[in-house]
Amino acid sequence: MEDDSNWIVLAQLLRPQGRKGELLAELHTDFPERFTDRCRVYLAVEDFNGDTSEARAAEVESHWLPVGKNQGRVVLKLAGIDSISDAEKLAGLEVIVPHEERLPLDEEANYISDLVGCTVYDGPEPVGIIEDVQFATTPDGLRRLEETAPMLVLRSSGPNGDELLVPFAKDFLVRVDAEARRVDMILPVGLLDVNR
Repeated sequence: MEDDSNWIVLAQLLRPQGRKGELLAELHTDFPERFTDRCRVYLAVEDFNGDTSEARAAEVESHWLPVGKNQGRVVLKLAGIDSISDAEKLAGLEVIVPHEERLPLDEEANYISDLVGCTVYDGPEPVGIIEDVQFATTPDGLRRLEETAPMLVLRSSGPNGDELLVPFAKDFLVRVDAEARRVDMILPVGLLDVNR
């Protein structure tokens, strides 16, 4: 049995989108173009435990990015899924790939899955452990605001274990060492007090 951290979630299938088995999916990647280059993916339930026997292989025949109310999502056409009823059976499943098949990133970019679980340090002091990364969006929630730094959601290292929000801004970042599960930052004086 493999640990589920060996898998990367690309999308979650929501519902049929069309009459020929197409599925609307919530994107969990900043790289929807990966569906162009990737024919083979896997489908698994949301609480997938990493057991390869529970991951169902699938082939992406085509994909497109919808506009209007579904902008920011993706529509996938999977091989062998040719009707609305076929597509309905897959609703709720996650589209995953093995960790080693994820696309390489630019030197300054990081996968969210590499950040979650890391301890953030402000200089030599531990601040907290990253539990999530949140992105600012337009008021309708359909598009990410690229010019705004993501927020790291931390569980405080303090005695109360409070939730802290820290901007993942280049100006504050010293380095990310995913293998050591450590993010070094120099935070502005008083930033952590705003959270308390």
